[in-house]
Parts: sequence; structure tokens; C-alpha cells
Amino acid sequence: MKTTTHPPAIETIALSKTYGSGNTEVIALREASMSIGRGEVVALLGPSGSGKSTLLSAIGLINPPTSGQIKIDGKVIMDGPKAYVDLQRYRRERLGFIFQKSNLIPFLTALENVLISLSISGVEGRPAKRRAMELLDSLGVGDRAKNLPSALSGGQQQRVAVARALANKPSLLLADEPTAALDSKLGRQVMELFREIGHENQAGVLVVTHDQRALDVFDRTLYLEDGVLTEHHVMPGKIG
Repeated sequence: MKTTTHPPAIETIALSKTYGSGNTEVIALREASMSIGRGEVVALLGPSGSGKSTLLSAIGLINPPTSGQIKIDGKVIMDGPKAYVDLQRYRRERLGFIFQKSNLIPFLTALENVLISLSISGVEGRPAKRRAMELLDSLGVGDRAKNLPSALSGGQQQRVAVARALANKPSLLLADEPTAALDSKLGRQVMELFREIGHENQAGVLVVTHDQRALDVFDRTLYLEDGVLTEHHVMPGKIG
């Protein structure tokens, strides 16, 4: 892992999330605190229903916490449900998202899928095309730039999705089960890709995964169960 003088890409302080009240109250997160530095690549594991999606959606500024703080690049973005920035704009400009399915727009080429992301961020014309092609080339799919998603393999589609997520040069990249639809070989390649991206681009990377076969590529591993977040240096025996 490369060290920097930047503040953490993401920091949560006693983050809690409660749904319902009274007899129907469900505590999805219990004072979860963590920090991921720039250039650090971290895996988040835990059984189904443990709160991983809740934590990711809170960090991604999609589903606000009930209490606790979220800091990005050292700045308090949320304190409980109170936001200190325009969340939609902040997500667009500072965060990158990758999901289990690539979610590429089927009628646009690989290049156009990345260009759409740049356009939303306000980058147009030649600078946008140059940035998009640089990303596709660096991810090994530059020769597929004119192909529609249907003409790409699953691994290639996911690489295009990564290029799209990196288009706005995010300080934080969030991935939710990005290898679930891939075989073990392609899954490992994608995990290694996240490591390279984090280290080379000095972006914090958090990957939610059930796949323990490629955990050696990560700098650290976090484990979430019953809403309680801990750091694991030794893998649990079984993760659902």
C-alpha cells in the first residue's frame, strides 16, 4: 500500500442505522467506526443480512445513517441524517460505484458508456473522449471501445463499468459484490484490478464480497455481523 499525506478517503464515526421503532425496531448498524486511506484497498465481508448493504449505502450517501458521522477526505459530509453538502452532486463528483452487474447501457458502445459518465460530470468533447479512451486502454478493453455490451464478455463488461466509475477521478470507489457473476479466474482478475486502481490512483477502495478466494489482494479485511463492524487479520471459518 502506498502512503500519502491525504486525510482518509472515508471515515465513519459510531455510525448507526435503525429501521422502524418499538416492537418492529431493527438495528442494522451498531456504532460502526472505520477508516480507509487514500490508496488503500479494503474488503468487507459478512453473512447475508449482516448490514453490509446498509453500510455501503450510507457511505455512498444514498441511505443516511440514524446517528454518527461520515467524513470524506477529512470533511464531515453527514452527521446522522443531516447532510452538509449537496449529496447528489457530491456522489457524482467524488464517488465511484460498481455493482454485481455491470449495468451498462445496452444500446451504447463501451466508449459511449464511459462518455455518459463524463458528460454528467461536465466533461465534454475531445477531453472527454481522450479521458475515456485512456481509461479503457488502461483496463485492457480499449480495443473494444466501439463494441456494444452484448458483444463483450462478462469480464470485459465489468472492466468497462470500472472505467465508467473512474471517469470522475473519485477519491472513493465502492464495489458491491462485483465478482458474483464471474468465474473464479475472472473474479480474481477484477479483484486484482481494484488493487491496482487503488494503489496507482490513490483512491480508497471498499469492496463488499462473499468471495474469499482472492482476499490476499486486499490491504485489509473488515467483517460485519449483526451490525457490528470489526477488523479481521485472520479470516472467519465460514462467511455466508
